[in-house]
Amino acid sequence: MFKRLVDIVIAFIALFILSPIFIIVAYKVRKNLGSPIFFYQERPGKNGKLFKMIKFRSMKDIYDQDGQPLSDEQRITPFGQKLRLTSLDEMPQLINVLKGDMSIVGPRPMLKEFVELYSPEQARRLEVRPGMTGLAQVSGRNELDYEERFKCDVWYVNNHNLWVDFKIMFKTVTVMAKCEGINAPGHVGPSLFKGNIKEVE
Repeated sequence: MFKRLVDIVIAFIALFILSPIFIIVAYKVRKNLGSPIFFYQERPGKNGKLFKMIKFRSMKDIYDQDGQPLSDEQRITPFGQKLRLTSLDEMPQLINVLKGDMSIVGPRPMLKEFVELYSPEQARRLEVRPGMTGLAQVSGRNELDYEERFKCDVWYVNNHNLWVDFKIMFKTVTVMAKCEGINAPGHVGPSLFKGNIKEVE
């Protein structure tokens, strides 16, 4: 309960302080990418309950002749790439924190399609609220492979407390300032999780 109180206080303060930046980014998104300015996507939260995660749009809506979205590499714009490099596209998730969908610190919410691919140990990342930042994000972010990321997430589930949270928050500022680990090697953003490799008997 105290962690939740800290989340609410930090989210309110952050939204108040960052409100001018929030408005400027919203205007820039509208000018460069059009409407809507927000991107909503269902992600699994605590205990796997789905919620709509909010981000500023960073890609154009471009489709092929069959009506399927083109690849991220084709839809990302220089403006959108700058948003991602600075992590400003993540700011609207402060609203998710206030709503109780997310925490400031916790395992990052991944695509809902990944849940059925988790091992029982990896699924433990769903025992806590997902976070805007987490141990994996300050330990290499998208440059880590999924096995390493999940190990960070499970470690957090087993060991999290307010001291750990504040250490991750402070380290997040450094990582954001250096724009580290935004993209997985060969990808715009993270790569896709394709499940665990099973050992051949």
